[in-house]
Amino acid sequence: MRSTRRARASSIRRARRSHWSNSRGTFNHIALASFVGGLSAWSREVLVVEKQWMGEAEFLSAMTMCRILPGANQVNMAVFAGSKMRGLLGAAAALFGLCLMPVVLIMVAGFFYFRFKEMPAVKGVLHGASAAAVALTLAMVIQTGKKCLTGLMPVLLFAAAFVLNGILRWPLPVVLAILAPISLVWAWPKEQPT
Repeated sequence: MRSTRRARASSIRRARRSHWSNSRGTFNHIALASFVGGLSAWSREVLVVEKQWMGEAEFLSAMTMCRILPGANQVNMAVFAGSKMRGLLGAAAALFGLCLMPVVLIMVAGFFYFRFKEMPAVKGVLHGASAAAVALTLAMVIQTGKKCLTGLMPVLLFAAAFVLNGILRWPLPVVLAILAPISLVWAWPKEQPT
């Protein structure tokens, strides 16, 4: 009886360590792969396509929620995905994996940047990295847009948000205050006539 309990406890500990390592490793991979930018695109690629921890619709809903809530979008996404997979331990593992190596790398990069920032080669590398980040973000917009913008109303809501926030530079809370109620009314389930 005792040996069965010990074996079960040992098995549970191994599973927890394995999940900690898997979740931490996955978000570490996301963070390091997206070091030059495009974190949302890499998150989608890893969480939806590679690991299949979420479906496309769930990822889009989670990303929308993470962007609306206060805090960094990807930190919120790490907490969301980690807690979905393994509760508080999963959220902690995902946060640890997402943040540790980038903090170390940015400290090292910051040291070198402030020592060599005036060199033309450094400026060229940073300019190229910026272009790559924009391209990754645009790729994610196109991929997710194909799934979401399937009718006239979603396209109109997208265009309105883009114009109000992106072009007119209205604050995001104001744009949300205007468009969120319209979106909810449009998306609210309609009663089918009997």
